[in-house]
Amino acid sequence: MSSATPTSGTSPAPRLSLAGVLRLRRPSEIWFKPALSSVAAVAPPNLLLLALGRLDLAMYTMAGSLCALYAHNRPYAARARTLAWVVLGMLGGLAVALVTASLTRNAVVLVTVGALLAAAQKALCDATRVGPPGNVVLTFISSAALFVPQTLGQVPGHLALAAAAGAWAWLVGMAPAPVRPHGPERRATAQALNAAAAYAAASRDTVSTGEGGTGEGDAHASARAAGYAAVQAAWQTLLALPSTGARATTRHALERLVVRAEVALAAPADTDPERLRAWAHALRGGGRIPRTGDAPEDTDELLGVDAELAARPAPLWQRLGPLTPIAARTALGCALAGYASLALGIGRPYWALVTAAALYQANVTLTWSRAVQRVVGNLAGVLLFAAIAPLAHLGQALLVLCCLALNFGAEALITRNYWLGSVCVTPMALLVTEFAGYQAPGDLMAERAVDTLVGALVGFLAAVVVTNRRAGNRVEQAVTAADRARERAARLLAEPVPAPGALEAARRGLAAALTDLRATADGAAGEWWGRALPQERVVLAEQAGHRTLAEAVRRQATRPDRGASTRTEDVRP
Repeated sequence: MSSATPTSGTSPAPRLSLAGVLRLRRPSEIWFKPALSSVAAVAPPNLLLLALGRLDLAMYTMAGSLCALYAHNRPYAARARTLAWVVLGMLGGLAVALVTASLTRNAVVLVTVGALLAAAQKALCDATRVGPPGNVVLTFISSAALFVPQTLGQVPGHLALAAAAGAWAWLVGMAPAPVRPHGPERRATAQALNAAAAYAAASRDTVSTGEGGTGEGDAHASARAAGYAAVQAAWQTLLALPSTGARATTRHALERLVVRAEVALAAPADTDPERLRAWAHALRGGGRIPRTGDAPEDTDELLGVDAELAARPAPLWQRLGPLTPIAARTALGCALAGYASLALGIGRPYWALVTAAALYQANVTLTWSRAVQRVVGNLAGVLLFAAIAPLAHLGQALLVLCCLALNFGAEALITRNYWLGSVCVTPMALLVTEFAGYQAPGDLMAERAVDTLVGALVGFLAAVVVTNRRAGNRVEQAVTAADRARERAARLLAEPVPAPGALEAARRGLAAALTDLRATADGAAGEWWGRALPQERVVLAEQAGHRTLAEAVRRQATRPDRGASTRTEDVRP
């Protein structure tokens, strides 16, 4: 996962490189789902308002409609809860914004409230791991609403419009459930199997080219990190499913496949990558879930899952604590960006505020990459707006249709790279401002370009100034957790006959601890001005942990109680 040569050293400031920042990736396997859901959620309310001649109210319905962008990777039971919370969160932020707008028109106060809302939304979205598009959509909604003139008497009606559209977005998000009720969990399992197959193939390539031994290449390390991340994501998806009832049968069948992916990561040399890929391919459709070849009575592996089901997640306030530096960066950066926009005389300072809010990632290095992507995408989007504005101005119906097309394009392209999606988001946001009446395109374009540059520059400077000194402490804690998980697994390996499921639970816990360690170390390495990271301890903990994982897999493969399945070919993935 990292260099196998331990180094301690210091933590120099990372270089701000442009290499690869704009490189296009392969599109997401389900890129069309959020794209179609967005159109299905936005179109009916907008077309209804168009028919009623009240397109000026579309901002409030779009606030609810855009909630359909969330939770596409979650099982439907968990998706229902997540979408409900997203709608409630959107309504909460919108309510604060509308009430504030009705009480004051002081631009400085409005920017300050917008920055505080952005910080709260960032912290809550990160703590709950709500997933893309994260806080950006919520911040866009609340920040824009702050600068729309309101009266207190209008607030309930506007919130009702947003709530109705949010309910429709919930229905759109849940619509595929009757057709493919197990689609998300099957897809997550397939991704874990493919990632494990990629690591197994990379391991064979490393051995065949003579690169094994004291170290491992970057590609090999990246494949292993991606494999463990995919497996952890699959477990989180499966553990969100009911443990009893009709869906439990499907869950248990998928769990066995994820266990095979775990085994492949721990013992890649004994793995057939093509078999893993064949299982993954079989999961793509709606056919039968492939069997792993394990004996039906062999339940030790799944007993380890029960231990994870019994574990409670940390309270929300504990998850919010480590996010304090990110929240502080967001509040400061958004406020300063908005103030700078006001000082320049820009009429829509929330554009600068939202630009700053969209930048903040896990560390300064990733924030820099997002800043470059945001600037490139927004400026290209301004040029696209210049090309389509004449068409959109031919009538309100064309205006709505152009927004819907851009909405689809944004969600279809953003998984390839953030800047490419921004090329569609920017003209869509500009066209939305014209729902209440056409405006001079030149003025809109100039203001958006200036606000983009101001928001990106000021927002990034705030990320540099507000340091995350807790990053080093979290690495120390992650190393300690990984060492303890390894020691627990080692103790069970030393026992002649461990308790049923104990070794599986310990192995899975060690895999999770190593995944968290790698993610924490990577995040801390991208921070600035922090204290030296314990690089040597990280490398040694990873090496020892993966050796223990491999030993646990070999122990499971030779368990005498497997009966007929003790043959090596029966337990290998």
